[in-house]
Amino acid sequence: MSDVYNRVAVRIRPLLSRELLHHHQECVRVVPQGSGQVMLGSDRLFSFDHAFGPTASQDEVYESCVQPLVESLLGGFNATVFCYGQTGSGKTYTLGGGSQDEGGIIDRVAQDVFLLLAKQKNNDGIKAVVRVSYLELYREELRDLLDINTNFKELHIREDEKGNTGNNSEFQI
Repeated sequence: MSDVYNRVAVRIRPLLSRELLHHHQECVRVVPQGSGQVMLGSDRLFSFDHAFGPTASQDEVYESCVQPLVESLLGGFNATVFCYGQTGSGKTYTLGGGSQDEGGIIDRVAQDVFLLLAKQKNNDGIKAVVRVSYLELYREELRDLLDINTNFKELHIREDEKGNTGNNSEFQI
């Protein structure tokens, strides 16, 4: 893996059926394909490490953005996939997949991690412990999505006089 520690990708979802029914039009597009750039409207250009248009498959997104992270996990590195966007922007589809036939990032990561660990164990006899977090931050409330008994917990994020951010336990208020 290269020395770039943070990468940003954008995925433009296709218009929903109800949007097409109301004659909505796409206002964001990847230009040109493969450039990592998107155009908003007719004149606002934004650059990302990866940009995927509405026809991009789950395979494309996973192989370009996430699979390298999975491989680095077995090298001892931590990895985080952070999905951000407004309600209805396609985060759940990208993470969870649209159907059983086309799994999302979570399905693919789990499958690859255990396949790679099995190969490593067979070759080296290594034991591994896998820890996973799946958290939702919504309106400054944090919820563990892997624990169905967990309610939202209030999360307090603070900024000190130097502009550093942290939670209540890190800063004296």
